[in-house]
Amino acid sequence: MSGLILEFEKPIVELERKILELKQSATAADLNVGHEVAALEQRAEEMRRRVFSSLTRYQRVQLARHPKRPYTLDYVAYMTTGFVELHGDRGFADDKAIVGGLADLDGRPLMIVGNQKGRDTKENLHRRFAMPNPEGYRKALRLMHLAARFGVPILSIVDTPGAYPGIGAEERGQAEAIARNLREMLCLPVPLIVAVTGEGGSGGALAIALGDVVLILENAIYSVISPEGCASILWRDRSRNVQAADALRVTAKDCLELGVVDEVVPEPLGGAHRHQEATAANLKAAVVRHLDRLAATPAAELLAQRRAKYRAMGAFREG
Repeated sequence: MSGLILEFEKPIVELERKILELKQSATAADLNVGHEVAALEQRAEEMRRRVFSSLTRYQRVQLARHPKRPYTLDYVAYMTTGFVELHGDRGFADDKAIVGGLADLDGRPLMIVGNQKGRDTKENLHRRFAMPNPEGYRKALRLMHLAARFGVPILSIVDTPGAYPGIGAEERGQAEAIARNLREMLCLPVPLIVAVTGEGGSGGALAIALGDVVLILENAIYSVISPEGCASILWRDRSRNVQAADALRVTAKDCLELGVVDEVVPEPLGGAHRHQEATAANLKAAVVRHLDRLAATPAAELLAQRRAKYRAMGAFREG
C-alpha cells in the first residue's frame, strides 16, 4: 500500500488523476474536451470492472482493512437519526473499542452495537484498533439486554481483528465474556441482525455476531484467524499470508458458500472506501428488509429458528 492507495488500485487512480487534470486544463483554457474525457472515463470504468471482478482473496483482505472504509459510527450517521450513545459495562469501564446506543431507523427504534476503529494512529490507540476488552463485550451485552427489555430490535456491526490480547483482558475474564455473549445472544427475544462490514476476526468478532441474519459486505472478511496469524502458526512465516488467505477461505463469497453468513451485501464498484454513503445505503436496505420480515415472527419462533441455525452449522465425521 502506498499511502491510502492499494497496489492493484494504482492504475485506476493514475487514470482518474489524468482525467481530472484534463478537465482542469480544459476549464482553465476554455477548451471543449468532452469527447476525450468521455473516452477516458469509459476506459476507467472498464478498468475498474476488470480489476474488481478478479480480486484475489488477499486483495479482498486488504480492502476489508482499508482505513477509509466506513466504520460503525459512519453507518450510524448515514443510516439512522437521533443516535444516543450509551456508555460503560456498569462493572469496570467504558471500552472505546465498542460503541453502542439507541437510534431511529426510518421511524422504528433500533439498538446498534459495533466495533469502532480509528482514522489515525492517535484515534486507533484510543480505540485499540477495535479490539475489545472484556468490558467492551459486557457493555455490548448490557445494551442488548436493554433492547430486549423494551422490545427493540438490534443491529450488530462487526469490524475487528479480534479480541484484545492483553494481560489485563485475560485477568478480567476475556474468554468468559465472549462465552457469555454467545450464550445470551441465543436467548434475546428480539430480532438481531449482524453485519460484517470489514474484518470479522475470530471469537472477538463472533462475540457480537450471533444473530437471526448475518450479512456481510462484498469486500469484508470473516475468519477464525487472520491470514498472517495462520501463516505464522502453520509455516512460521507471516509472508505466506496470501497462501493462508486462500486456505482459510475468508471472503464474503466463501462464507456464503460455507453457510457461515446469510447474504452478501454488494458494494459499489471500487469498494466501500470510495463510496461510503452508497455502501451504507445498500446495507440499510438489507437491514430494513430483514427487520420487516423478522418483526412479524413471534419471539418463541424467533429463538427456535436462531438456535436451529447455529446447531446446523459445521460438519463432522466419526472415525
